[in-house]
Amino acid sequence: MDRLNGSASLMIVSDLDCTMVDHDDTENLALLRFNALWEAYYRHDSLLVFSTGRSPTIYKQLRKEKPLLTPDITVLSVGTEIMYGESMIPDSDWEQLLNKNWNRNIVTEETAKYPELSLQSETEQRPHKVSFYVEKVHALKITKALSESLQQRGQDVKIIYSGGIALDVLPQGAGKGQALAYLIKKFQTYGKPPLCTLVCGDSGNDAELFSVPKVYGVMVSNAQEELLEWHAENAKSNPNIIHASERCAAAIIQAIGYFHLGPSISPRDVSDFSECKEGSFNPGHEVVTFYSFYERWRRAEVQKTERSMQKLRLSFYPLGIIVHPSGFEQPLHQYIDGVQRSYGDKQGTQFRVWLDRVSSAQIGVDIWLVKFDKWELSGEEQECCLTTVLLRSKLLHECNLNLPLTKNGDDKLTTFRQLFTLLEGGIMVQWRLSGTL
Repeated sequence: MDRLNGSASLMIVSDLDCTMVDHDDTENLALLRFNALWEAYYRHDSLLVFSTGRSPTIYKQLRKEKPLLTPDITVLSVGTEIMYGESMIPDSDWEQLLNKNWNRNIVTEETAKYPELSLQSETEQRPHKVSFYVEKVHALKITKALSESLQQRGQDVKIIYSGGIALDVLPQGAGKGQALAYLIKKFQTYGKPPLCTLVCGDSGNDAELFSVPKVYGVMVSNAQEELLEWHAENAKSNPNIIHASERCAAAIIQAIGYFHLGPSISPRDVSDFSECKEGSFNPGHEVVTFYSFYERWRRAEVQKTERSMQKLRLSFYPLGIIVHPSGFEQPLHQYIDGVQRSYGDKQGTQFRVWLDRVSSAQIGVDIWLVKFDKWELSGEEQECCLTTVLLRSKLLHECNLNLPLTKNGDDKLTTFRQLFTLLEGGIMVQWRLSGTL
């Protein structure tokens, strides 16, 4: 929660399955569009929150399968677990709040009386969540009877049915909506309430998100009947909640534009990169746009013209060098010639490039130090490297150095000493620290 010095300009709180992630989009095009938009325009001053019914185990599994960005906050297990940052540090205060009037043993005893309930996998049984599958025809009757029996035994619980199949029993104070309200209150305590919050969902367990006061909301076009029914009964007159015409992540982009929350044209939606310019210099936008061009060049999705390569050459410092892992040095102009020859070498293949965790710091009058994770998918192989780039407001200058990532960061420190020595000599470079993340 300390990444931003002040209030977030925008906080997006999104469900994952069938909202941020479209499992019918095998190439993840909508998700990649959102990724580029977020890293280009929002990462530096906004917050991304994933709010999912998944447990930590299958959430991490999804991250391996899909090109998901690293969120600032992860709300897991239908709002019963809140974790911060890439390290997923749990919020122990939230866990303590949920202990009130919650005895998991009593919940399991009572639910065992209903043969229609089928336990979900062991990974989905959490300290403050007991999860089942149940056919829709039985759901309403069981929900009512179970709620009454647990109340008689002193348990203040919430029962959520979603997806037409999943039934979760939680403490009354839990849920996606309560978790979000808790986070907003916590930001207020720190004097940093988000300026705008956009919630996004598709199913019944997302309904509570739309009940949080003063939020904007988008139900994706593929939203399930249970959420649409909830909206019709409870929020139909709320102008700040829309049912999008787009699916999944594309609906989130649509909502950003609809509510005028900020830029809503992803760099991946721009066909002519020469026209993809910001009114003021934006380091995140520059690196995202460059790698979008790089991907399309190798996929032969942009025209191969000398004008394109000339503009690329002019973007880099003419005396720059590439330092290969072997120590071999290559003039940057020769490297660019190699890029030119690689045109279309990934055409018709599964090749994608996306950036994550883009951050920048101004270290000179017109010089920015930009760091990010660069992910590259080629066929079935997916690789990531931590990349550092020096940008000037007029030119982007690049040089690569591949080093193993170490826990103590000594190699990084050495690299940056070399980097600033070169800066003093007027040579603008990029250092790449490679390793599996």
